[in-house]
Amino acid sequence: MQPPPTQTPPEPGERLTVLFDGACPLCRREVGLYQSLAPSESVDWLDVSDATVPLCPEDRSRYLARFHVRKPDGQMLSGAQAFVALWLTMPGWRWLGRIGRLPGVTPVLEVLYRGFLIIRPRLQRWARAAEGLKRPG
Repeated sequence: MQPPPTQTPPEPGERLTVLFDGACPLCRREVGLYQSLAPSESVDWLDVSDATVPLCPEDRSRYLARFHVRKPDGQMLSGAQAFVALWLTMPGWRWLGRIGRLPGVTPVLEVLYRGFLIIRPRLQRWARAAEGLKRPG
């Protein structure tokens, strides 16, 4: 079982910190999948959509706009680089992280991720509508 999400601003520490948009149904689903796994190293989960997490507005906006992870050494990664760093810790996903580290692969993944970001708002609307259909009442 995973520890509860960490709700403090990301700072360098001993763990990989995943910064995610908990208000996004797509992000919640993906993060939930990762949280159900037993990572090779400890991971902290920070829902940056939570207004109680003390972040300056510029940082919050940046973290909500793109996927970010902070490595234990304090290095902040976003987009494809962030996914590769996370995948390298996740059982069943490490193979994808290893492929992502190959020369020239991360830039291709970044182009694909930027394409996803363009259609993300539409996908979020569809996912929210589907969630509403599943709720009783």
